[in-house]
Formats: sequence, C-alpha cells, structure tokens
Amino acid sequence: MKILIFGGTTEGRMLAQAVSEIYKDRHSVTVSVATSVGAHELAGINDIEVIVGRLDEEEMVRLFLAKGSDGESDNRSDMNLPYDLVVDATHPYAVEVSANIRSAAARTGVRCVRLLRTDDDGETGGEPLQDCDAVYVDSAASAAAYLAETKGRILLTTGSKELSAFCEIPADRLYVRVLPTAAGIAACEQAGIPYRNIIAMVGPFSQEMNVATIRQYQIAWVVTKDSGKTGGFDEKMEACRETGARPVVIERPKECGLSMKEVLALIEK
Repeated sequence: MKILIFGGTTEGRMLAQAVSEIYKDRHSVTVSVATSVGAHELAGINDIEVIVGRLDEEEMVRLFLAKGSDGESDNRSDMNLPYDLVVDATHPYAVEVSANIRSAAARTGVRCVRLLRTDDDGETGGEPLQDCDAVYVDSAASAAAYLAETKGRILLTTGSKELSAFCEIPADRLYVRVLPTAAGIAACEQAGIPYRNIIAMVGPFSQEMNVATIRQYQIAWVVTKDSGKTGGFDEKMEACRETGARPVVIERPKECGLSMKEVLALIEK
C-alpha cells in the first residue's frame, strides 16, 4: 500500500514511524509537511519520502493524481493512483487544510481518513484546571476582542498565522512564541512585533520552560489553543496556575475521525 500522510504533528510523526517499522516491507510512506521544521522532526525515520511546502487544494489534487505542471497525468490512469490511502494528521486547528484534503480526496477518488489527536484516555481536548481562572473563547478574534479590554502583557502561543487577529492590541503588549523560521519571523515583523518580544523556539515546552517565560517577561495573559497533551497544553495550564497568569483558551474545533490505534488497524487490514 502507498500511504500519504499530511503531518507536521506528533501524530503524523508517530504514524510514519510505526508504519515504517512495522510494515516496512508491505507499505511505502510519503509525509507532506508545511515547513522545514516539520521535515526536521521526521529525521531518523527510515524509508519515508518527505514533501515540504504548504499545498492548496489544487496542488493536492495534482499530488494525488501525480500530475505534472502541464496537467498531464504521467501516464497513470485514475484506476492506478499513486496513493492508496491519504491520512490527514494535521493540527486539530488546521481546519482549512483538513477541508482541502477532504475535498481533494473526494475529487480524485483517493481514500482519506482523519487521524485525531487524542489524550491518554482516548478523549480529545484538554481537561480544564479549575483554579486557573481560564477564559474560553471560540477563535483568535474572540481572544483578541476580550484581551483588548484588559491590561498587562500577553504571551501568544498560537503561532504566526494567528497574529493578524491581534493587530488592534498595542504590539508592545504582545510577546509571541513562534517557530524559528524565516516565515515566522517575517509574520512578526509584518505585525509590528518588537524584536525583543519575539520568542522563536520549537515546542512543545515543559512546565518549567513556560513558567520561566511567564516570569521573565512578566506575562499576565497566556493565549493558547487546546492542543492536548501531545501539544503541551497541560504544561501551559500548569504554568499559569503556578505563576498566576490567566490562560485564554481557544477551544478545539469539533471533528470526526479515527484514533492512532484505529488507523493502524485499518492499514493492517
């Protein structure tokens, strides 16, 4: 079986490694990641192909059909597609990307499944800590609207793509944790974030690191997505409880899909 995984996440890396180790003689694996950081995280996994770069729906269709830039199908028929299974293991908040993957798969007839991010108990979403006094919102825009009426420094841990939502808040209040990539730094520059307020690092981060960051920059508010245990959500919430910073949590979108165990069982079948 030829498997294409849209990854860049812990789940994507774990699935690629599991298939490579367990089924290396039966299946070939290609992993599509958006950034060079995602590709670097796959280092050490044998016998996989890595595609780097953000893809829109049309580019996904061409990939699924193995079409060249001239639109020709490289002599492959629709009954002999280059991939037998597409697994969407992108971030839980990458709603637009997931929609593009589903649409491209439907247009090309490739079987597609969604790999969910689940915690150790099998549930999706983090457990709120009752004494954190957390504020729950439905989007980055809602978080920005709430914080615009507050005082104190804000630590944004939601990534560079969400920065535009906070443009109405004075930039000197914002401390931004982003990936150490040219695109991440450029997004901060475009948003007017002072260089001293840019924290360019690769997570997830320990509770101790979060505590140190909050105390170093005297953070009053921490904006986070409910990224689950694998995304370091618990460590951020615990750090808020320890330091007294208030978390503003962007709730996870509802979605349907399969667990890691279920995806591996499908591949085995």
